[in-house]
This record gives sequence, C-alpha cells and structure tokens, in this order.
Amino acid sequence: MLKSLTSACRLRSIHRLQRIQAHMMSSHGEPEVLLDKVGRAGVITMNRPKVLNALNLTMIRQILPQLKKWENDAETDIVIIKGAGGKAFCAGGDIRGSFKKPYIAFIGGITMGGGVGLSVHGRFRVATEKTLFAMPETAIGLFPDVGGGYFLPRLQGKLGLFLALTGFRLKGRDVQRAGVATHFVDSVKIPDLENELVDLKSPSDAEVTKVLDSYQNQSSIDSDKPFVLDKNLHNIDRLFSASSMEGIMQNLKADGSEFAKKQAEVLSKMSPTSLKITYRQLQAGATLSLQEVLVMEYRLSQACMRGCDFYEGVRAVLVDKDQSPKWNPSTLEEVSEHSVDECFSSLGEKDLTL
Repeated sequence: MLKSLTSACRLRSIHRLQRIQAHMMSSHGEPEVLLDKVGRAGVITMNRPKVLNALNLTMIRQILPQLKKWENDAETDIVIIKGAGGKAFCAGGDIRGSFKKPYIAFIGGITMGGGVGLSVHGRFRVATEKTLFAMPETAIGLFPDVGGGYFLPRLQGKLGLFLALTGFRLKGRDVQRAGVATHFVDSVKIPDLENELVDLKSPSDAEVTKVLDSYQNQSSIDSDKPFVLDKNLHNIDRLFSASSMEGIMQNLKADGSEFAKKQAEVLSKMSPTSLKITYRQLQAGATLSLQEVLVMEYRLSQACMRGCDFYEGVRAVLVDKDQSPKWNPSTLEEVSEHSVDECFSSLGEKDLTL
C-alpha cells in the first residue's frame, strides 16, 4: 500500500514538474544576459525583466565562464552585476561562484532565490529603496538554498532563522540594517555610482568601500525610520531559541503576543518537512564553511526532488495559484527525525564536488 502511494505521488510530481517547466519558459527573443566591458569594468546585466530576471541554466552557462575570464584578465579590475527593467535584481534560480576581484551587486528590486546567491556571498551588496528581499522557500516545500545555510545563521541573533522559516520580507534600507546588504543608496544615485565605480583604476576593496560609503552618506530615504523588526528583535531571539521546530511553535503559541500569534499563523501554512529541514540546515550551517554548506544543500535539494512537497508547493503558489498546498506529511509531529536525517545523508559518488 505504501509503495503504491509513493509511486502515485511521484507520478503526480512528474506531471507537476512538466507544468512548472512550461510555466517558467520565456518567449522573448532578446539576450537573457548581457555581458559588457565598460572601460576596465565587467558589467553583467540579467535581462529577463518579464520574469523578474529569474536565472536559468543558459544564463548560468554564460555568466560563470565570463566571470572566470574577467578574473584572469589584466584589463578587468572590477565586476558589477545588476538586473534589467528596474523591478527586480533577480527573483529565482541558483548560482554561486568565487571571485577575487571587487564584485559589486546592485540589488535593486526583488531579490530572492538566485538573486540572493548572486549577491549575498559577494563582498559588496548595494540595496535601494526599491529592494525587496526574502527567502520564501518554506512556502513552496523547499529550503533557503544558494548558501542560505551559511549566511542566514551569521546574521544577528536568531534573525536569520526567523527570515528562513517565515519568509518575512525586508524592504529598502531594512535590507542593509539586517546585514543582508552592505550599503544603502538612493536608486536615483545608482547610475552615478556605477559610473564612478567603472572609472576606478585597479581599485582595492578599501577604495570601493570609500566610494560606496560616500554614496550611502548622501542617501536620505527612510533614514529616520527605525528597522522594521527593531521592536521585535528581542522577541525573535527569545521565541526562536528552541531545541526543535516543535519547540519554536510551542513558544509562539504560549507567548500570547500579537507578534507571536502572527508568526505561528505564518508557520502553520508552511511545509512541515521544509520547516524541519530548514531548522536543521541553519543549525548545522552555523559551524560549516560555505563549501560544506553547499554540499549539504545539494543533498537537501535532491531530497526535495524525491519528495512531494516541492512540486505541490510550486503548483499551489506559482502555477495554479490557489494558495492551498496539501503538504505530506501535514504536521510537524508527523515528520520523523529519521526522515529529516535521510535528507542530510551523503549521496556517495553523487555528492556535490567543489
């Protein structure tokens, strides 16, 4: 009986995947990524504005070789990456590469999924008042990948765990206040900032920092507003400090505050499997290197592909948009520790090699 249910689930998953792939295809004939050389600067522009500059494999296969080429090019001193259209930096996909030269990401607009991977591991991340950052993966049966297990537990207190579990959205200057961006610059000043960065000759990180600091000091939008989570940082640290995902839920339900009630309500809608995986991911990632985290996250991605929740989450949120996913298992208590352990198990010869 169990075997037949599993087979049926996977068959439905295949059908869902086919629908997801059709949903994500782009039809416009323009280049999906623009790779330009401006003086001694390499400039990458993700050029899929109609789908919020979501990354696909074709884009990755263009960006990575070009980054390697620029890294070894004596005529290239700096790399700038941005998104076309003004609405999104990048709202999906997955890419990660190391880069030794100054690498500046302008994360204006929507920054999720692959956009986080393209920016957060770099030395410089510039947010604007238009930036919207979130890690919403638990709502679609996934987990915060692209190295989320590395950078999220390194944010202040339990803020990273809160963002990972709830998918809470940070906007504008708050993206920098949370530590996701390194700088905040008014969007109208970004073209001038880009020009000044392009004109730098063999800049050091300190010289790039000086320029970015200067523009940040000129930016006044929302400077008088407190961090959106300022009043609740203590509550986040207190309520999300538990030895299990069930413990966090118990803390929230027992607290009685409006903030706690809201978070309990949000978490009740997320995939129970994703919540438990994400909790363990950040717990482990706090003491791992980025490379070790990426190996771990590859294992988790394969586990999600074997299960049902990811396909069901994408169907409910992105394809049919009924916002009513049927999670399996449907409660935290039904997600066994053994099943979570299996998600983190070595894949042997199929493990990611870096």
